[in-house]
Amino acid sequence: MDPAIRLLRDLVTINSINPTLVPGAPGEQAIGDLIADRMTRIGLAVEVQTVADRRPNVIGVLEGNRPGRTLMLCGHTDTVGVTGMTGPFDPVEREGRLFGRGAQDMKGGLAAMIDAARVVAEGGLERGRLIVACVVDEEHSSVGADALVGRWTADAAIVTEPTDLAVAVAHKGFAWIEIEVFGKAAHGSRPNDGQDAILRLGRVLSRLEHLDRTLQARAPHTLVGTGSLHASIVTGGCELSSYPDRAMLQMERRSLPDEPESQALDEVQRILNELRREDASLRATARTMFSRPAYEISAAS
Repeated sequence: MDPAIRLLRDLVTINSINPTLVPGAPGEQAIGDLIADRMTRIGLAVEVQTVADRRPNVIGVLEGNRPGRTLMLCGHTDTVGVTGMTGPFDPVEREGRLFGRGAQDMKGGLAAMIDAARVVAEGGLERGRLIVACVVDEEHSSVGADALVGRWTADAAIVTEPTDLAVAVAHKGFAWIEIEVFGKAAHGSRPNDGQDAILRLGRVLSRLEHLDRTLQARAPHTLVGTGSLHASIVTGGCELSSYPDRAMLQMERRSLPDEPESQALDEVQRILNELRREDASLRATARTMFSRPAYEISAAS
């Protein structure tokens, strides 16, 4: 069996679901241990960088015979959850493809870059330095990548995410926004005393739906398309017979390279200000929970 495919199968068998996404999930310790062992075996000097409890970055380094530039190959070891999947950690090959949780995103990329390092190590690296970085937590907050760049640098880097073998030079950003709308609790029999926070949140949702349609109707960016947003999580209310005193929406806004990182929160604040002008009794707040900017580099770089 091709060594890269064998490694990919081994990686897929390991449950490395991100515990921030799925509470109780095991995280990246086991897959990090396997990767550290494999990179040591192929001749790389391995450093394990503890990012959080049982969540290690694993970095392998191959030094050339002479000084030169440094190339980094980088990929993430965590995956999303497995809800609705059957046998997610049992790799299955069918019609030239391998199926299993994370096979594409992105244990295939991990296997490719580790096996590429094996080939380079066997042939000898004439000059420069090769770094193979396997980081945690890409599927949530990228704390692994943050820790990596605080310690390691390179002249160039290739992230082996699945891009149909095309070099991707642009990426959308995102922002997670939390909107809280306040009402006034009262018994359902006393409508003059209550204010329904959930219905008031509905006004916000309606404006957000309109904004999403507007974003997706704009001329698309050549490489990444249009901006968009969606309502991710909605909570509110305590019991059937009472007016809800608060309602919460957590949403995601996908952004373009020419949009500032503050764009999502600015859009939400404009919507809330418009609604307050229409109804002065509306009480609502918005905050950015987390964000990452979009990027674009020259294809000639």
